[in-house]
Parts: sequence; structure tokens; C-alpha cells
Amino acid sequence: MEWRLGRRLDGRLQGAYRTVWHGTGIDFTDLRAYTPEDDVRHIDWNVTARLDEPFVRQYAEDRELTAWLIIDRSASMRFGRAVDGRQGKESVATELAVSLGRLFAQGGNRVGAILYDNGSNKIIPPRSGRDQILRIARELMRAPAATGAGATTDLAAMLRLAASTTSRRRSLVFVMSDFIGDPGWDRPLAMLTHRHEVVVVRVVDPAELELPDLGVILVEDAETGEQLLVDTSDPLLRGRLAAQVGAREEELAEGMRRAGVDAHRMTTDQDLLATLVDMVRHSGRGRR
Repeated sequence: MEWRLGRRLDGRLQGAYRTVWHGTGIDFTDLRAYTPEDDVRHIDWNVTARLDEPFVRQYAEDRELTAWLIIDRSASMRFGRAVDGRQGKESVATELAVSLGRLFAQGGNRVGAILYDNGSNKIIPPRSGRDQILRIARELMRAPAATGAGATTDLAAMLRLAASTTSRRRSLVFVMSDFIGDPGWDRPLAMLTHRHEVVVVRVVDPAELELPDLGVILVEDAETGEQLLVDTSDPLLRGRLAAQVGAREEELAEGMRRAGVDAHRMTTDQDLLATLVDMVRHSGRGRR
């Protein structure tokens, strides 16, 4: 990954980031009226003399960034066709998570991760350094514990776990999931967004959006284990499925709007480098 992706990213994503907090840094940000709790050393005497009212200078406080990677490892994430060596949605999410971790760790920032499945959850506390990224990669390469049949993904529980784990300080939170699971996840996502800056990456396989014409095949729900024999060449079936996919896309978009999040959609056949660059540029335009 260092050679295939890291070297290509060098020079593409450059520049410093600025904190949204005010404190005792060196970068001037604004002026405001003096209050009794302010340090008198921050009074701007020139402005005070002109306006005949005390004003203090505000500075951007230097803080390290803490990034959290929230990764859905449910059974539905293991779906997908092999493309360019990838084995589906889980493989794409792993590459994306490790790449993001590497980008943040390069600047001395701390990176943590929550690997979520209904049967088992793994919390990796945030730390800095290359060893931390290797630890996250090692945990992502391990096969997740098998869940019982009929256990659909509780996305709301995943987001509540993320909110309780990351509540100590404001962070940059990446949520990577296919958002296939129980409804009701929009409210916990909104609560997470209220506290942190949240970037949602929805990982999708093209076969989930448009059913390929493969004749009569046996399909299985990865989470519930339910099996069904279907004729993928049946135009009536394909039309009904397309309508359901469209309705689900609208429902997901509405849930993201209610949560106040712009979701990035990444398919398993997309180039990871282009996705990362577009994600950073899009997030930069939307950040206030």
C-alpha cells in the first residue's frame, strides 16, 4: 500500500489544517469585547484606544487531531465480486481505513478505531505512530467472529457505541458501512455529528444497485441466511428490484439529511486514490 497508494498521494494532498478552537496559539483569528475572565495580556490596545472600549485578540489554539475510524464488519460487508485483487466491500473498507490512518498518522495525529459486528466489537484506543496503523491493519485482516443466523446489523448500536467511546474530546470521525441493517440509525448519527466532525463513507458493490443477468441462481442473505432461487433474466423481477433499490437510495439520502451528514458513496470498482482526493476536496468545501 505504501508504494501503490502512499507514493501516489504524496504531493496530491498538501497543506496544513487549522483548528476550530480558540486558545493560546500564535495565529490571530478575531477580535471580541473584553470580559472580566480574559487575560489582560491579550488586550489589543490600539483597537481599545480607537473604540474607547477594551477588546481582546483571539488566537487559534494548536491541538493535535484525533481521528476515529468506525468500520462496519457485519456479514453484508463481506459481499462483493473480486475486482483488481479486492474481495468485496470489506476489502475496500479495509484499504480505505488504513489509507486514512496513514495520512493522519504522518502528521503526528492520533488515530483510533472501532471494528463493529453484532457478535463482537473491537475498540482500539487512539494513538500516534506507524505501529498504531499496523495494529489497526492487523485487526482488520483478521476474520470477524461469526454471528448467529437471523442477526441483522444494528447500525444504531454501532453509532451509539461510537458516540460513547469518542465523547472525551472533539474528533474527526469516519463511519464506513454499507448501511444495510435495522432502521433508526439517523438519530444516533445526528447525535454523533453534534459532537464531532463526521464523514460517512457508504461502501457499495455495483451488483447491489443493478442485478446482473446471470440466469437462474440461488441467492442468500448474508446476515439472516435466508435463501431464494431467482431468475435474474426475468424483466418483471428486474423492474421490481430496480424500484426497490431506488426507494432504498431515497430513504438513505433522507436519513443522511436528517442527521446533517453528506455521505460519500464508494463502489468496489472505484479507484481508491481518486476517491480519497475527491473526499478531501468535497469535505473542504462543505466545512464551515
